[in-house]
Amino acid sequence: MEETRDVVSLRKCQLRVIAGPDEKKKFDLNRKITRIGKKEDNDIALLDNTVSRHHVEIEMTADSYLLKDMNSTNGTFINGLKVKEAYLSPGDVIKIGNSEIEFVAFDEKVRIEPSPNHQFGELVGKSRKMRQIFSLLEKVSPSLATVIIEGETGTGKELVARAIHGASLRKDKPFVVFDCSAVAPTLIESELFGHEKGAFTGAIKQRKGAFEAAYGGTVFLDEIGELTLDLQPKLLRALEQREIKRVGSNEKIDLDVRVVCATNRDLRKEVDEGRFREDLYYRLSVVKVHIPALRERAEDIPLIIKKFLEHGRFNRLPDGSLKVVRVEDDALKLLQRYQWPGNVRELANVIERVVSMADSDTISASNLSYVFQEMEQMVEPTEKMSVDTSLPFKEAKQKVVEIFEKDYLEELLKRNNYNVSRASREAQIDRKHLRNLLKKYEINAPDDDEED
Repeated sequence: MEETRDVVSLRKCQLRVIAGPDEKKKFDLNRKITRIGKKEDNDIALLDNTVSRHHVEIEMTADSYLLKDMNSTNGTFINGLKVKEAYLSPGDVIKIGNSEIEFVAFDEKVRIEPSPNHQFGELVGKSRKMRQIFSLLEKVSPSLATVIIEGETGTGKELVARAIHGASLRKDKPFVVFDCSAVAPTLIESELFGHEKGAFTGAIKQRKGAFEAAYGGTVFLDEIGELTLDLQPKLLRALEQREIKRVGSNEKIDLDVRVVCATNRDLRKEVDEGRFREDLYYRLSVVKVHIPALRERAEDIPLIIKKFLEHGRFNRLPDGSLKVVRVEDDALKLLQRYQWPGNVRELANVIERVVSMADSDTISASNLSYVFQEMEQMVEPTEKMSVDTSLPFKEAKQKVVEIFEKDYLEELLKRNNYNVSRASREAQIDRKHLRNLLKKYEINAPDDDEED
């Protein structure tokens, strides 16, 4: 049987001696403190006589490695610069005495024994892949390890992040979501780090950013792959130095947050193609979890539906009892055969629609077939959009984008009964950003800033 993609990888770091008496030797960095020198009581004892007895030590933190010179005789150099203390990045060359040592980081695929549990936080599943993920999350959630969650749109990456936070020692502190794809690039720095009054046009008062708001808790950076290259060094600096500065201020603010990220891109590929910084990727990917698409775990569908029916407000009668309590076997087979391009989110929408049509306490195959037919009819061939080629390229493109945005927003609101909260969740954009777009296109919507 063809091997499916590994669901878990852990970051592994090594020191590789590239010059000196110990050339070609490799040393794994898996201790809290790794001491290096020529004396035999070091964790890494080098044969180089020009190295001090206790030359350097490397401290492993939740998401980084900090090198410290231990008052050596000849000093410590990283990439030719003398240092007393510095964070290491992949590819750094450390020179001590006549020895040169490269710091290397790579992802190591891990096979994990599946958990016996079929639930972790709000996540449910009995498939081997999901139980492997549960097993890993049970181990890493109580730590401070930075986690990257990869997976297609709609697979439940935010639920994974919330489950990690809920099983951590920070569970009683804030969980702050920041969607990198839903904020204009010019505002991301302000939204992440905050700003002072008057820092830019429109900054009418001081404002805390996502990192400050999450102090003591967890900040979830959704769609981290959308972060532009010019902003990536600022995030890296904040993670390395554990401090930030609000836009328009020189005052340093200490950080105490755990960082969990998510993306629907292959970040390793983004690094290889120059669209994502390798040093930031290394900092974020201490643990990497790939959430499988729903079509790859059809056996989980009955459990997921059960959860939707038990907890969804759409399935409540006026007296609070459940409207639908079971799914016919034939209906379940239809659901398990469908490919679910929109993953769990699409399944949730289908179940909500079919419950609204059900005339008994059971979802039937005929109910479901009707909904699927309705979905097929909604997917109509689109007419080619007309483009005014007499305009300069930039202006013509902007007009096309505006037509798309207005049509999209009007249909989005209509589908969600003009509930802005629900519409923003479906579209995966920040509610405030959605409000700004509605204002831009003069689309009226009620002021329902509360969760529905």
